[in-house]
Amino acid sequence: QVQLVESGGGLVQPGGSLRLSCAASGSIFSINAMGWYRQAPGKQRELVARITSGGSTNYADSVKGRFTISRDNAKNTVYLQMNSLKPEDTAVYYCHADLKGVVPGILRDLEVWGQGTLVTVSS
Repeated sequence: QVQLVESGGGLVQPGGSLRLSCAASGSIFSINAMGWYRQAPGKQRELVARITSGGSTNYADSVKGRFTISRDNAKNTVYLQMNSLKPEDTAVYYCHADLKGVVPGILRDLEVWGQGTLVTVSS
């Protein structure tokens, strides 16, 4: 099995910063891309930021200049540095990975989601 474990969410005041981490573990052959999505109450899940194995990134317009995604390929870990946080950034943030894994005993293309971590921006 392959799983993603997120950490780093919490409560922060407007203008503050948080750093999310997501580590992939299990029978992983290779990871193509990892990213972060978020879902606010009553809204659809949306892409926040994504990074490929080669380091190419893309961001939602609403977070450009404030959020930075990075990854440590050796640790199968992706990070999301969030600065200048706004109340509208409040959401559950989900880690996502496109990867090749051995499940069970067969190399497969997999799309894996983390369990989500809550980020609340409020004074």
